[in-house]
Amino acid sequence: MKEKFTNTGNKDTRSGFGAGLLELGKKREDVVALCADLTGSLKMDAFEKEFPERFIQCGIAEANMMGTAAGLALSGKVPFAGSFAEFATGRVYDQVRQAIAYSETNVKICASHAGITLGEDGATHQTMEDIGLMRMLPGFTVINPCDYNQTKAATMAIADHHGPVYLRFGRPSVPNFTPEDAPFEIGKAITLKEGTQVTIFATGHMVWEAIEATDTLEKEGISVELVNIHTIKPIDKKAVIESAAKTKAVVTAEEHLIAGGMGELIAGLLGREMPVPVEIVAVDDMFGQSGTPSQLMQEYGLTAQSIVKSVHKVLKRKL
Repeated sequence: MKEKFTNTGNKDTRSGFGAGLLELGKKREDVVALCADLTGSLKMDAFEKEFPERFIQCGIAEANMMGTAAGLALSGKVPFAGSFAEFATGRVYDQVRQAIAYSETNVKICASHAGITLGEDGATHQTMEDIGLMRMLPGFTVINPCDYNQTKAATMAIADHHGPVYLRFGRPSVPNFTPEDAPFEIGKAITLKEGTQVTIFATGHMVWEAIEATDTLEKEGISVELVNIHTIKPIDKKAVIESAAKTKAVVTAEEHLIAGGMGELIAGLLGREMPVPVEIVAVDDMFGQSGTPSQLMQEYGLTAQSIVKSVHKVLKRKL
């Protein structure tokens, strides 16, 4: 099964954002970029070098950066405001709620180092509650791409979308398997493999883990439908309901807390529209800790093996 998903080389998704932002800068003069003293970490340095007149270094003042971005949007610009996910959500939630969500300003919040795979910097810099925070804000679009190519495509796609967006990506190098020319459609799930016995809905870095889990399960004779949910909000309700109706068993996988995450969102949707057993692979009500990304994914059960176990569990519930 895995040979259908060719890893062209491990790359960090933040570099996909940087590449997409630079390409946008060359195509659109209304695109501006803001950063909170993390230009290199977010790979925004190429944009800064190429378009210094359209780049604003806000310093370690994230709340001010959000207000500045809102003002630029109201003046007709398309601002991309970048910081670590923890600082782009929790630290500035009031400013994001009032100046961006409530005011319906066309700001793109671009958040790197999301989830637990930030690694050695530990719990204060890791965030596993950001998707919940942002999807609760009315009018916000929330996107969590899976690899370098998809992050680059998503970065370019959100420039054409009018309204506030939260784009989430990460620090570690992960398999890059999305075709370079694959279109990115906001709110449209991607079925990576069709199956009949169980559906795995995965997002972000967990998509590759789900691919590896599917490979294992197929060898066991279990038919898996695998769906990449790159847009958390608006979620592709039609794709979720139709797949669940076909397989009648669902596993979700995400690098986030259970509370407020994609799994709860899908479970709630299916509870209302298509009740089936659901198992959620995510972090259960705890903060992170220091360690390498691979150590932490293992420690918190965010692995292909965890997905396989959850599939076995949900199939028993289905029977």
